[in-house]
Amino acid sequence: MSDGSTVLVIGGGATGTGIARDLALRGVDVTLVDRGGLASGTSGRSHGLLHSGARYAEADAPGAAECLTENRTLREIAGECVRETGGLFVRLADDDADYFEEKLDACEAVGIETERLDGDAARELVPGLSERVVEAFRVPDGVIYPSRLVAANAADAERHGADVYPHAPVEGIEVAEGDGDEGDEIADGDENGGGVVGVRVGGEVDDTLEPDYVVNATGAWADRIADMAGVEVGMAPSRGVMVSVEHGGLGPVLNRCRDPDDGDIVVPHDGEVVLGTTSVPVSDPDDYETADWEVERSVEECAAMLPAVADAPEVRTWWGVRPLYAPEEAGSDRRGISRGFTLIDHGDEGVPNLFSVVGGKLTTYREMAEVTADRVCERLGVDEPCETAAERLPGADDPAELDVFVERYGGANPTDLDVAGAADD
Repeated sequence: MSDGSTVLVIGGGATGTGIARDLALRGVDVTLVDRGGLASGTSGRSHGLLHSGARYAEADAPGAAECLTENRTLREIAGECVRETGGLFVRLADDDADYFEEKLDACEAVGIETERLDGDAARELVPGLSERVVEAFRVPDGVIYPSRLVAANAADAERHGADVYPHAPVEGIEVAEGDGDEGDEIADGDENGGGVVGVRVGGEVDDTLEPDYVVNATGAWADRIADMAGVEVGMAPSRGVMVSVEHGGLGPVLNRCRDPDDGDIVVPHDGEVVLGTTSVPVSDPDDYETADWEVERSVEECAAMLPAVADAPEVRTWWGVRPLYAPEEAGSDRRGISRGFTLIDHGDEGVPNLFSVVGGKLTTYREMAEVTADRVCERLGVDEPCETAAERLPGADDPAELDVFVERYGGANPTDLDVAGAADD
């Protein structure tokens, strides 16, 4: 192939496709590559929660506010890529009442709309809710169908001139040493700037690309790409299990109102609910053990909120790996690691045309993309505003069109296989 890309984005999850879309809308020449089909990493192996911010309100108010803002944005631009279910935080009789009050107060301080309910009112809202629920409050949570969301972003990027290759693994990165000052421009082959001069891409590309800038948006795999370029990131990935069982009629997302723990969320789909999750550190996001106890514990704990799921037929089970960024992480319990995102400029490591964007959440992918695209455009001298918060995604009003996009880029992934993959049945 002939490579004329200005920017190469590595990683075809929500963040990577969001970056490609953002840059393409600003008129930047961009190529996106992924190794195994779009959304096949963390994005398509999550529980698919559209965060209101309530899960982080008391521990990370700025992060919660980011979730709330992006929640509202996605409701406007994403159409059938999301589902507006609402959410419910429930306190069982043996859960800490002070934590419930702290969570509720923190939500209100952030600006998250809440409605307090007693146990009877909560059970009226959610038939089958446990008799052990003594109180609850409503929040504007929802559901994301990541296969659709990612595919729609990729399709819009292509419509605006981007090249998207879902089956094109990066096999190596060539870096040239420079003798210029840190952060020198290297576009157009500035020999003094140093940095990435070639990226070997296999699969359907099978060529060495020579982009001016490279964005590493590979999530839990960011260290692997960074290693190829001789730089460091510092990921601390953890695995979590999701179990989808047959259960129709659940309205809102259910969240256990307690300190984060295993099995504290139930996410509704059509005729199914997704139960999750666990948090177990892994050293390799491609090669890790899974354990039956994770499935059993997640089902048991979720059944404390919604008893019927304990005996519901299991439809599918999958594990995902969280792209947690913690360069100083030494402990084994990674639940406390921030879910905020970080944009790393590798110029201080001698690679000024390489960025890594790490951390974050599916809900905030668009903001992550905007911040990254802003930095890249600044380097390129592109003075065009971000338009992704206002421009609706293609197919947003047509589920069938969205699912055609999904098939184009590799098919539905476990999180929303029952929705985005329904046309295959």
